[in-house]
Amino acid sequence: MYKLLFSPQYIHGLAARGVHYIHRPGPTLQDVGYFLLPELGQDKAYISETVFSFIFLSFILWSFHPFIFKSKKIYTVLVWCRVLAFLVACQFLRIITFYSTQLPGPNYHCREGSKLATLPRPESVLEVLLINFPRGVIYGCGDLIFSSHMIFSLVFVRTYQKYGTHRFIKQCAWLIVVVQSLLIVASRKHYTVDVVVAWYTVNLVVFFIDHNLPEVPDRSGGLSLLLPLSKDTRTKEEIHKLVNGNSGDPLAQRLRSPRSPVNGKILEDANSVHVDKMMNGV
Repeated sequence: MYKLLFSPQYIHGLAARGVHYIHRPGPTLQDVGYFLLPELGQDKAYISETVFSFIFLSFILWSFHPFIFKSKKIYTVLVWCRVLAFLVACQFLRIITFYSTQLPGPNYHCREGSKLATLPRPESVLEVLLINFPRGVIYGCGDLIFSSHMIFSLVFVRTYQKYGTHRFIKQCAWLIVVVQSLLIVASRKHYTVDVVVAWYTVNLVVFFIDHNLPEVPDRSGGLSLLLPLSKDTRTKEEIHKLVNGNSGDPLAQRLRSPRSPVNGKILEDANSVHVDKMMNGV
């Protein structure tokens, strides 16, 4: 599972590093969110990251709780397979969008005059492949549409909405994601369009994939959902043929002959058998 998680994330980080090389700083674009929300400033930019870290760690702890508590309601591996499918699809779409159009970064280190706004031409391929982690990830520019933070947050909250059990926590989770959306814009890490596009794109991707992947079984019912209820592996169609006499199976012959001869007489049911035995002095 770790390979599935970090391989797509590395490709995404490599793509984000690549778009930073072609980023060109410029004046901040006109944005409705910037007019409505006051700017937090560089000294308070950590607030949005703190909220995101809380969402991320909370989901990690919840998804792995079956290994700690006896009450096991979900299959952690199967849930994470779905989560990874959501993340990979969304990040693939994100790479396409931020390479299609490069916007001048609104973040402080991406503005005109900042030394981090542009990257010098790489001296070797190795320099690109290493992506200067983690500094290159934290101070990236150009990968705007759409917000990666919103991808993770929405995927996690939607997953808990489906498999979680506490309604109050679900309501709080959605409220926190809304607050985070506002904080991302207020901290000038993204334009409003980056957050808005993330909201409907992620939800559509999750809806599409969720209806095409097999459903995750519920562990509250034990193993009965995973194991057959009996040793007979006949399908419904085979059983239908047996009942209607459309098969040469011995069982079909027995089903087609509910009456059997007893003492030279054909008896209809158990009561007839009893009467016949009494008449013969048994």
